[in-house]
Amino acid sequence: MTTRFALSLSAPVHLIALLASLATLPAAELPLFAPKARILFQGDSITDGNRGRSADPNHILGHGYAFIIAAKHGAAFPALQLDFMNRGVSGNTVLDLEKRWPKDTLELKPDVLSILIGVNDQGRGISLDQYEQVYDKLLTETKAANPKLKLVLCEPFGLPVGKRAENWEPWAAGLRQRQAVVAKLAQKHGAALVLFQRAFDEAVKRAPAAHWIWDSVHPTYNGHQIMADEWERAVSAFWVVKKL
Repeated sequence: MTTRFALSLSAPVHLIALLASLATLPAAELPLFAPKARILFQGDSITDGNRGRSADPNHILGHGYAFIIAAKHGAAFPALQLDFMNRGVSGNTVLDLEKRWPKDTLELKPDVLSILIGVNDQGRGISLDQYEQVYDKLLTETKAANPKLKLVLCEPFGLPVGKRAENWEPWAAGLRQRQAVVAKLAQKHGAALVLFQRAFDEAVKRAPAAHWIWDSVHPTYNGHQIMADEWERAVSAFWVVKKL
């Protein structure tokens, strides 16, 4: 967050002081979302989190980072009447997203759309060009449907643990290429960019990789907390800067 505030040094002194004070507060102490906002999480199994497919509120958001974010902000700001939704589907690639996009995204009319997709694209050999082109198309269509939509793009990530640990570097190189695509699309579409890989790289300085991710791809509950914290940090910092 410090880096983003440093970009605003031309702002009035009182504004810089205010931003500095905000940077010390936990994310949920400030309303990150507008009243009655609908926040939709899209992606693959990491987002899916074994979510329920019924209206049962005990399972509807799954048990991952989306649930943690929703629980935190829903409890902190009940008066805002926030509506959190999860449409992550295990095993999905960007091509799968494309097939279900009208029903699972456009028809839901989100105010905030968070997307995490890419690790299955790499695993199934979907080319970088196709990954970028389809992803770009989905973002363009969604912004056309709602020009006021706030986008959050999350980079795919991984750690050298589990079945890929022994041949990690080729897999990591592919991930870095897809992370670059996500960063490019975030810049193009004015989206907040969540650097999950950096967050996990920092986490392994405190505990072994297996503490955070158990199979090179899927986080443990500890890892999902890392994701939720980084999502909040990146999104809140980006939206504060956009308002300057």
